[in-house]
Amino acid sequence: MSKRVALLARPGAAREHLRAALHEVGAEIVLEDDPNDIDAQTLGDASPQVVLVALEPAIEEGLEKLDAVLIDPSVAVIFDEAELAARRQGWEAQRWSRHLAAKIHGHADVLPPGREEEPSLHLEPGLPITPAQLHADAGIEKHMEEAVDLAWELPQDDFAYAPPANPPAAVVDADDWLRTATPSDAAAHVAKSAPPAASEPPPLAAPTGGKWELSLEPIEAVSLQTKRAAGAVVAFAGIGGPDAVRKLLADLPADFPRPLIVHLKLDGGRYDNLVRQMARVSTMPVALAEPDHPAQPGHVYVLPGDVSLRVDNGAIGFVAGGDLREAIAQLPPKDSGVLLLSGSDVQWVDIVWPLAAKGAWIAGQSTEGCYDPAASQALAARGGTLASPVDLARSLSTQWPH
Repeated sequence: MSKRVALLARPGAAREHLRAALHEVGAEIVLEDDPNDIDAQTLGDASPQVVLVALEPAIEEGLEKLDAVLIDPSVAVIFDEAELAARRQGWEAQRWSRHLAAKIHGHADVLPPGREEEPSLHLEPGLPITPAQLHADAGIEKHMEEAVDLAWELPQDDFAYAPPANPPAAVVDADDWLRTATPSDAAAHVAKSAPPAASEPPPLAAPTGGKWELSLEPIEAVSLQTKRAAGAVVAFAGIGGPDAVRKLLADLPADFPRPLIVHLKLDGGRYDNLVRQMARVSTMPVALAEPDHPAQPGHVYVLPGDVSLRVDNGAIGFVAGGDLREAIAQLPPKDSGVLLLSGSDVQWVDIVWPLAAKGAWIAGQSTEGCYDPAASQALAARGGTLASPVDLARSLSTQWPH
Protein backbone atom coordinates (compact mmCIF):
# COMPACT_ATOMS: atom_id res chain seq x y z
CA MET A 1 0.00 0.00 0.00
CA SER A 2 1.48 3.37 -1.00
CA LYS A 3 2.03 6.04 1.67
CA ARG A 4 0.73 9.60 1.41
CA VAL A 5 3.77 11.88 1.33
CA ALA A 6 4.10 15.68 1.46
CA LEU A 7 7.26 16.99 -0.21
CA LEU A 8 8.45 20.29 1.27
CA ALA A 9 11.28 21.85 -0.73
CA ARG A 10 12.13 25.02 -2.60
CA PRO A 11 11.97 24.81 -6.41
CA GLY A 12 15.20 23.48 -7.90
CA ALA A 13 17.31 20.38 -8.44
CA ALA A 14 16.86 19.06 -4.90
CA ARG A 15 13.07 19.10 -5.19
CA GLU A 16 13.17 17.43 -8.61
CA HIS A 17 15.47 14.66 -7.38
CA LEU A 18 13.35 14.03 -4.30
CA ARG A 19 10.17 13.95 -6.39
CA ALA A 20 11.74 11.36 -8.71
CA ALA A 21 12.86 9.28 -5.72
CA LEU A 22 9.35 9.32 -4.24
CA HIS A 23 7.84 8.16 -7.53
CA GLU A 24 10.48 5.43 -7.74
CA VAL A 25 9.59 4.01 -4.32
CA GLY A 26 5.85 4.08 -5.05
CA ALA A 27 4.85 6.94 -2.74
CA GLU A 28 1.73 9.04 -3.32
CA ILE A 29 2.69 12.72 -3.31
CA VAL A 30 -0.31 14.55 -1.81
CA LEU A 31 1.41 17.93 -1.51
CA GLU A 32 4.51 19.46 -3.08
CA ASP A 33 5.38 23.03 -2.17
CA ASP A 34 7.88 25.48 -0.77
CA PRO A 35 7.42 25.45 3.04
CA ASN A 36 7.75 29.25 3.00
CA ASP A 37 4.56 29.47 0.91
CA ILE A 38 2.18 27.28 2.93
CA ASP A 39 0.79 27.17 6.46
CA ALA A 40 0.04 24.37 8.92
CA GLN A 41 -3.61 24.25 7.83
CA THR A 42 -2.66 23.57 4.20
CA LEU A 43 -0.22 20.85 5.22
CA GLY A 44 -2.70 19.28 7.63
CA ASP A 45 -5.52 19.29 5.08
CA ALA A 46 -3.35 17.15 2.78
CA SER A 47 -3.39 14.43 5.51
CA PRO A 48 0.15 13.18 4.86
CA GLN A 49 1.44 10.07 6.57
CA VAL A 50 5.02 11.11 5.82
CA VAL A 51 6.59 14.56 5.33
CA LEU A 52 9.86 14.73 3.38
CA VAL A 53 11.77 17.98 3.95
CA ALA A 54 14.74 19.25 1.91
CA LEU A 55 16.58 21.23 4.57
CA GLU A 56 18.38 24.49 3.90
CA PRO A 57 18.71 27.74 5.85
CA ALA A 58 16.22 29.58 3.62
CA ILE A 59 13.27 27.44 4.84
CA GLU A 60 13.93 27.34 8.58
CA GLU A 61 11.48 30.13 9.39
CA GLY A 62 8.89 28.57 7.09
CA LEU A 63 9.16 25.25 8.91
CA GLU A 64 8.41 26.92 12.23
CA LYS A 65 4.87 27.67 11.00
CA LEU A 66 4.36 23.96 10.29
CA ASP A 67 5.44 22.57 13.66
CA ALA A 68 1.87 21.74 14.66
CA VAL A 69 1.85 19.09 11.94
CA LEU A 70 5.52 18.09 12.05
CA ILE A 71 5.38 17.13 15.74
CA ASP A 72 2.17 15.13 15.30
CA PRO A 73 2.97 11.58 16.53
CA SER A 74 0.97 10.11 13.61
CA VAL A 75 3.17 11.86 11.01
CA ALA A 76 6.65 10.57 10.20
CA VAL A 77 9.11 13.32 9.24
CA ILE A 78 12.16 12.63 7.07
CA PHE A 79 14.84 15.29 6.65
CA ASP A 80 17.33 15.45 3.81
CA GLU A 81 19.99 18.05 3.10
CA ALA A 82 18.94 20.06 0.04
CA GLU A 83 22.55 20.46 -1.02
CA LEU A 84 23.15 16.69 -0.91
CA ALA A 85 19.84 15.91 -2.63
CA ALA A 86 20.65 18.30 -5.49
CA ARG A 87 23.93 16.62 -6.38
CA ARG A 88 23.08 12.99 -5.59
CA GLN A 89 23.42 10.83 -8.72
CA GLY A 90 24.08 7.29 -9.89
CA TRP A 91 24.61 4.59 -7.30
CA GLU A 92 24.48 7.17 -4.48
CA ALA A 93 20.97 8.19 -5.60
CA GLN A 94 19.93 4.54 -5.87
CA ARG A 95 21.26 3.79 -2.41
CA TRP A 96 19.39 6.76 -0.93
CA SER A 97 16.18 5.69 -2.69
CA ARG A 98 16.42 2.27 -1.06
CA HIS A 99 16.81 3.89 2.37
CA LEU A 100 13.92 6.24 1.58
CA ALA A 101 11.69 3.31 0.63
CA ALA A 102 12.59 1.55 3.87
CA LYS A 103 11.74 4.63 5.94
CA ILE A 104 8.45 5.28 4.16
CA HIS A 105 7.20 1.69 4.11
CA GLY A 106 8.58 0.68 7.50
CA HIS A 107 10.95 -2.15 6.64
CA ALA A 108 14.69 -2.62 6.99
CA ASP A 109 15.60 -4.01 3.55
CA VAL A 110 18.11 -1.52 2.10
CA LEU A 111 20.31 -3.92 0.15
CA PRO A 112 20.46 -3.66 -3.65
CA PRO A 113 18.65 -6.17 -5.88
CA GLY A 114 20.50 -9.22 -7.12
CA ARG A 115 21.49 -10.69 -3.79
CA GLU A 116 22.38 -14.36 -3.84
CA GLU A 117 19.42 -16.62 -3.19
CA GLU A 118 19.47 -19.51 -0.80
CA PRO A 119 21.05 -22.59 -2.42
CA SER A 120 18.71 -25.35 -3.53
CA LEU A 121 18.44 -28.27 -1.14
CA HIS A 122 17.28 -30.67 -3.90
CA LEU A 123 19.81 -33.13 -5.29
CA GLU A 124 20.67 -32.49 -8.93
CA PRO A 125 22.77 -34.58 -11.32
CA GLY A 126 26.22 -33.49 -12.44
CA LEU A 127 29.15 -31.77 -10.83
CA PRO A 128 28.48 -28.86 -8.48
CA ILE A 129 29.04 -25.35 -9.77
CA THR A 130 32.45 -24.00 -8.91
CA PRO A 131 32.88 -20.58 -7.29
CA ALA A 132 34.49 -19.30 -10.48
CA GLN A 133 31.46 -20.39 -12.54
CA LEU A 134 29.05 -18.96 -10.00
CA HIS A 135 30.58 -15.49 -10.27
CA ALA A 136 31.66 -15.57 -13.90
CA ASP A 137 29.24 -12.80 -14.96
CA ALA A 138 29.09 -10.99 -11.65
CA GLY A 139 30.18 -7.37 -11.62
CA ILE A 140 31.76 -5.52 -8.75
CA GLU A 141 29.10 -2.80 -8.60
CA LYS A 142 26.74 -4.52 -6.16
CA HIS A 143 29.63 -5.33 -3.83
CA MET A 144 30.70 -1.70 -3.89
CA GLU A 145 27.16 -0.61 -3.00
CA GLU A 146 26.98 -3.09 -0.13
CA ALA A 147 30.35 -1.83 1.12
CA VAL A 148 29.04 1.73 1.06
CA ASP A 149 25.94 0.66 3.02
CA LEU A 150 28.13 -0.94 5.68
CA ALA A 151 30.67 1.86 5.76
CA TRP A 152 28.21 4.22 7.45
CA GLU A 153 28.11 1.90 10.46
CA LEU A 154 31.89 2.12 11.03
CA PRO A 155 33.33 4.58 13.57
CA GLN A 156 34.63 7.77 12.01
CA ASP A 157 36.01 11.15 13.01
CA ASP A 158 34.00 14.15 11.86
CA PHE A 159 36.76 16.68 12.28
CA ALA A 160 40.52 16.59 11.87
CA TYR A 161 42.90 18.83 13.82
CA ALA A 162 45.56 20.73 11.92
CA PRO A 163 48.22 22.43 14.11
CA PRO A 164 48.87 26.12 13.41
CA ALA A 165 51.67 26.92 10.98
CA ASN A 166 53.23 29.49 13.33
CA PRO A 167 52.42 28.53 16.93
CA PRO A 168 52.88 31.23 19.56
CA ALA A 169 56.08 31.20 21.55
CA ALA A 170 54.21 30.78 24.82
CA VAL A 171 50.61 30.20 25.77
CA VAL A 172 49.31 30.94 29.25
CA ASP A 173 46.31 29.04 30.58
CA ALA A 174 44.59 31.65 32.78
CA ASP A 175 42.59 29.08 34.77
CA ASP A 176 45.70 27.02 35.47
CA TRP A 177 47.62 30.18 36.49
CA LEU A 178 44.88 31.16 38.94
CA ARG A 179 44.96 27.69 40.51
CA THR A 180 48.73 27.63 40.99
CA ALA A 181 49.84 31.28 41.32
CA THR A 182 50.97 32.63 44.69
CA PRO A 183 50.51 36.18 45.99
CA SER A 184 54.17 36.88 45.16
CA ASP A 185 53.54 35.83 41.55
CA ALA A 186 50.65 38.26 41.30
CA ALA A 187 52.68 41.06 42.87
CA ALA A 188 55.46 40.47 40.37
CA HIS A 189 52.92 40.57 37.53
CA VAL A 190 51.52 43.89 38.78
CA ALA A 191 55.03 45.31 39.09
CA LYS A 192 55.73 44.50 35.44
CA SER A 193 52.55 46.18 34.25
CA ALA A 194 52.69 49.65 32.72
CA PRO A 195 51.77 52.50 35.13
CA PRO A 196 48.18 53.71 34.76
CA ALA A 197 47.19 57.10 33.40
CA ALA A 198 46.65 59.85 35.94
CA SER A 199 42.89 59.69 35.45
CA GLU A 200 42.69 55.94 36.06
CA PRO A 201 42.51 54.31 39.49
CA PRO A 202 45.60 52.40 40.63
CA PRO A 203 45.71 48.68 39.87
CA LEU A 204 44.55 46.16 42.44
CA ALA A 205 47.58 45.17 44.50
CA ALA A 206 48.07 41.60 45.53
CA PRO A 207 47.53 41.44 49.27
CA THR A 208 49.76 39.47 51.59
CA GLY A 209 48.58 36.69 53.85
CA GLY A 210 47.70 34.28 51.05
CA LYS A 211 44.21 35.72 50.39
CA TRP A 212 42.74 37.11 47.19
CA GLU A 213 40.50 40.16 47.64
CA LEU A 214 39.38 41.14 44.16
CA SER A 215 36.14 43.04 44.67
CA LEU A 216 34.64 43.12 41.15
CA GLU A 217 33.51 39.50 41.24
CA PRO A 218 34.49 36.76 43.70
CA ILE A 219 36.80 34.13 42.29
CA GLU A 220 35.37 30.68 42.87
CA ALA A 221 37.49 27.59 42.99
CA VAL A 222 37.75 26.01 39.57
CA SER A 223 35.71 22.87 40.04
CA LEU A 224 33.89 21.01 37.31
CA GLN A 225 32.01 19.18 40.03
CA THR A 226 30.20 22.39 41.08
CA LYS A 227 29.36 23.36 37.50
CA ARG A 228 28.11 20.07 36.14
CA ALA A 229 24.77 18.43 36.64
CA ALA A 230 24.51 15.32 38.78
CA GLY A 231 23.05 12.74 36.41
CA ALA A 232 21.71 13.06 32.88
CA VAL A 233 19.33 11.58 30.34
CA VAL A 234 21.04 10.15 27.25
CA ALA A 235 18.99 9.49 24.10
CA PHE A 236 20.47 7.17 21.47
CA ALA A 237 19.12 7.17 17.91
CA GLY A 238 20.07 6.40 14.32
CA ILE A 239 18.10 5.99 11.12
CA GLY A 240 14.64 7.41 11.72
CA GLY A 241 15.87 9.00 14.94
CA PRO A 242 15.66 12.74 14.14
CA ASP A 243 11.87 12.59 13.96
CA ALA A 244 11.68 10.71 17.27
CA VAL A 245 14.03 13.18 18.98
CA ARG A 246 12.02 16.15 17.71
CA LYS A 247 8.80 14.73 19.14
CA LEU A 248 10.54 13.94 22.43
CA LEU A 249 11.90 17.48 22.81
CA ALA A 250 8.61 19.10 21.86
CA ASP A 251 6.94 17.60 24.96
CA LEU A 252 9.70 18.08 27.55
CA PRO A 253 9.28 21.11 29.85
CA ALA A 254 11.69 24.05 29.81
CA ASP A 255 12.61 23.42 33.46
CA PHE A 256 13.52 19.75 32.98
CA PRO A 257 15.95 19.10 35.85
CA ARG A 258 18.52 17.07 33.92
CA PRO A 259 20.65 17.68 30.84
CA LEU A 260 19.40 15.73 27.82
CA ILE A 261 22.27 14.40 25.70
CA VAL A 262 21.53 13.20 22.16
CA HIS A 263 23.80 10.67 20.43
CA LEU A 264 22.59 10.35 16.84
CA LYS A 265 24.65 9.03 13.93
CA LEU A 266 24.42 11.22 10.82
CA ASP A 267 25.55 10.20 7.34
CA GLY A 268 26.87 13.64 6.45
CA GLY A 269 28.05 14.64 9.93
CA ARG A 270 26.07 17.91 9.77
CA TYR A 271 25.41 18.14 13.48
CA ASP A 272 25.05 21.92 13.31
CA ASN A 273 21.96 21.45 11.13
CA LEU A 274 20.61 18.89 13.59
CA VAL A 275 21.01 21.42 16.40
CA ARG A 276 18.99 23.99 14.45
CA GLN A 277 16.24 21.43 13.73
CA MET A 278 15.98 20.44 17.38
CA ALA A 279 16.11 24.04 18.63
CA ARG A 280 12.99 24.94 16.65
CA VAL A 281 10.79 22.55 18.63
CA SER A 282 12.60 22.36 21.98
CA THR A 283 11.59 24.47 24.95
CA MET A 284 15.14 24.00 26.28
CA PRO A 285 18.31 25.51 24.75
CA VAL A 286 19.99 23.16 22.26
CA ALA A 287 23.73 23.22 21.55
CA LEU A 288 26.61 21.10 20.29
CA ALA A 289 28.52 19.44 23.12
CA GLU A 290 32.00 20.96 23.52
CA PRO A 291 35.01 19.31 25.19
CA ASP A 292 35.84 20.49 28.73
CA HIS A 293 32.40 22.08 29.15
CA PRO A 294 29.88 21.02 31.81
CA ALA A 295 26.40 19.71 31.06
CA GLN A 296 23.78 22.03 32.56
CA PRO A 297 20.28 20.95 33.71
CA GLY A 298 17.50 22.10 31.41
CA HIS A 299 19.76 22.04 28.33
CA VAL A 300 19.95 19.73 25.31
CA TYR A 301 23.37 18.72 23.97
CA VAL A 302 24.04 16.99 20.64
CA LEU A 303 27.18 14.83 20.67
CA PRO A 304 29.24 15.24 17.48
CA GLY A 305 31.40 12.33 16.39
CA ASP A 306 34.56 13.48 18.18
CA VAL A 307 33.06 14.34 21.59
CA SER A 308 32.04 11.97 24.37
CA LEU A 309 30.68 12.12 27.90
CA ARG A 310 32.82 12.53 30.98
CA VAL A 311 31.45 11.35 34.32
CA ASP A 312 33.40 12.62 37.31
CA ASN A 313 31.96 11.48 40.65
CA GLY A 314 28.47 11.71 39.20
CA ALA A 315 29.02 15.12 37.59
CA ILE A 316 28.44 15.21 33.83
CA GLY A 317 30.58 17.03 31.28
CA PHE A 318 32.14 16.48 27.87
CA VAL A 319 35.57 15.39 26.67
CA ALA A 320 37.30 15.07 23.32
CA GLY A 321 37.39 11.44 22.24
CA GLY A 322 36.83 9.23 25.24
CA ASP A 323 34.98 5.95 25.62
CA LEU A 324 31.23 6.59 25.54
CA ARG A 325 30.42 3.04 26.62
CA GLU A 326 32.53 3.41 29.75
CA ALA A 327 31.00 6.82 30.50
CA ILE A 328 27.44 5.48 30.16
CA ALA A 329 28.23 2.68 32.59
CA GLN A 330 29.44 5.29 35.13
CA LEU A 331 26.25 7.39 35.11
CA PRO A 332 24.74 7.79 38.60
CA PRO A 333 21.80 5.38 38.23
CA LYS A 334 19.18 7.03 40.45
CA ASP A 335 19.76 10.41 38.80
CA SER A 336 20.02 9.25 35.18
CA GLY A 337 18.05 7.73 32.34
CA VAL A 338 18.74 6.25 28.89
CA LEU A 339 16.37 6.21 25.91
CA LEU A 340 16.83 3.88 22.94
CA LEU A 341 15.05 5.49 19.98
CA SER A 342 14.74 4.41 16.33
CA GLY A 343 18.04 3.23 14.86
CA SER A 344 19.85 2.79 18.18
CA ASP A 345 22.66 0.24 18.13
CA VAL A 346 21.62 -2.99 19.87
CA GLN A 347 24.94 -2.98 21.78
CA TRP A 348 23.58 -0.27 24.08
CA VAL A 349 21.03 -2.69 25.55
CA ASP A 350 23.79 -4.76 27.16
CA ILE A 351 25.56 -1.63 28.38
CA VAL A 352 22.58 0.17 29.93
CA TRP A 353 20.63 -2.79 31.33
CA PRO A 354 22.82 -3.11 34.47
CA LEU A 355 21.98 0.55 35.21
CA ALA A 356 18.28 -0.34 35.27
CA ALA A 357 18.93 -2.85 38.04
CA LYS A 358 20.53 -0.03 40.05
CA GLY A 359 17.60 2.34 39.64
CA ALA A 360 18.21 4.13 36.33
CA TRP A 361 15.20 4.91 34.11
CA ILE A 362 15.69 2.89 30.92
CA ALA A 363 13.12 2.87 28.11
CA GLY A 364 12.86 2.42 24.36
CA GLN A 365 10.70 3.71 21.52
CA SER A 366 7.62 1.63 20.80
CA THR A 367 7.88 -0.47 17.65
CA GLU A 368 4.78 1.12 16.14
CA GLY A 369 5.93 3.94 13.86
CA CYS A 370 9.58 3.13 14.59
CA TYR A 371 11.71 2.73 11.46
CA ASP A 372 14.45 0.61 13.06
CA PRO A 373 13.17 -1.02 16.29
CA ALA A 374 15.99 -3.58 16.77
CA ALA A 375 17.25 -2.04 20.04
CA SER A 376 13.71 -1.54 21.34
CA GLN A 377 12.86 -5.16 20.64
CA ALA A 378 16.01 -6.34 22.44
CA LEU A 379 15.14 -4.11 25.39
CA ALA A 380 11.55 -5.39 25.50
CA ALA A 381 12.85 -8.99 25.48
CA ARG A 382 14.50 -8.22 28.83
CA GLY A 383 11.36 -6.69 30.25
CA GLY A 384 12.15 -3.07 29.41
CA THR A 385 9.57 -0.34 28.91
CA LEU A 386 8.58 0.83 25.42
CA ALA A 387 6.53 3.93 24.59
CA SER A 388 6.05 6.56 21.89
CA PRO A 389 8.40 9.58 21.96
CA VAL A 390 5.56 11.75 23.28
CA ASP A 391 4.79 9.31 26.10
CA LEU A 392 8.51 8.97 26.89
CA ALA A 393 8.70 12.76 27.31
CA ARG A 394 5.71 12.76 29.64
CA SER A 395 7.18 9.95 31.73
CA LEU A 396 10.51 11.77 31.99
CA SER A 397 8.70 14.91 33.15
CA THR A 398 7.34 13.03 36.17
CA GLN A 399 10.48 11.00 36.89
CA TRP A 400 12.30 13.74 38.83
CA PRO A 401 10.74 16.75 40.62
CA HIS A 402 11.36 20.09 38.88
